[in-house]
Amino acid sequence: MKRKLVSIITASVMVLILAACATDGKVSDGFVFVEGGTFQMGDDDDEYASPKHLVEVSNFYICDHEVTQKEYLDVTGENPSKFKGDHKPVECVSWYDAVEYCNALSVKKRLAPCYTIDKEKRDPNNKDEGDGLKWTVTCNFSANGYRLPTEAEWEYAVRGGKKSKEYEYSGSNNIEDVAWYEENSNGETHDVKTKSPNELGLYDMSGNIIEMCWDWYAPYVSSFQTNPTGALFSSYRIIRDFSWKHPDGSVSARFGTGLTDRGKTVGFRVVRSAQ
Repeated sequence: MKRKLVSIITASVMVLILAACATDGKVSDGFVFVEGGTFQMGDDDDEYASPKHLVEVSNFYICDHEVTQKEYLDVTGENPSKFKGDHKPVECVSWYDAVEYCNALSVKKRLAPCYTIDKEKRDPNNKDEGDGLKWTVTCNFSANGYRLPTEAEWEYAVRGGKKSKEYEYSGSNNIEDVAWYEENSNGETHDVKTKSPNELGLYDMSGNIIEMCWDWYAPYVSSFQTNPTGALFSSYRIIRDFSWKHPDGSVSARFGTGLTDRGKTVGFRVVRSAQ
């Protein structure tokens, strides 16, 4: 009886410890717990990020850094990056490369992959005439594996979530504090986590590289949305942020990329759904 009671107490303590970790933000493997909430997404002064609209997102976990070249190499056996360095963000990867990485990492960590990737069936929702692949990719957001953030999750995180202090950049009003950009990058990427983090403890949400999201690119709608996952079809997927090559950028700036495009300014970070 005593041994059984000790086991029960130990299990209870472990649950409390895990709950405390989630509340404090930091969890294992460099991931941060983001408490969901409602926020104003977009910017009415930016024609590509308007109209401003109310969005609610659920809890999720997000990596505190962009996927590094060492992490990518360990999973895929490849490093396509232009600016080599173990702790620099991986770049010169396509959107297809990113979702395949997510699935491979999920399998490696014995988690359920989020993506179903059909390379034989051409996706009718992909309107990019320059995409010779047009793989059909669907996402199970209930799976516990790794995936790209939705655009709403990404913007909620870059703004600092419920801890937001409404900074101009992610974590500061001073771009030098938090971002590698045209004026200080010396024309290349830099090791992740070498600038200050934002309110959630996330690094390089402003600068270093532009980051891929799940969503198809399309104009915003003005209505309230809960956990939006983007348009039904488009020629591009959403990318967010600005890079080492750009003079500036805002937390609401958004762009599109072809699914086969590979550029030295674009990479990604991964998230996990919180059940």
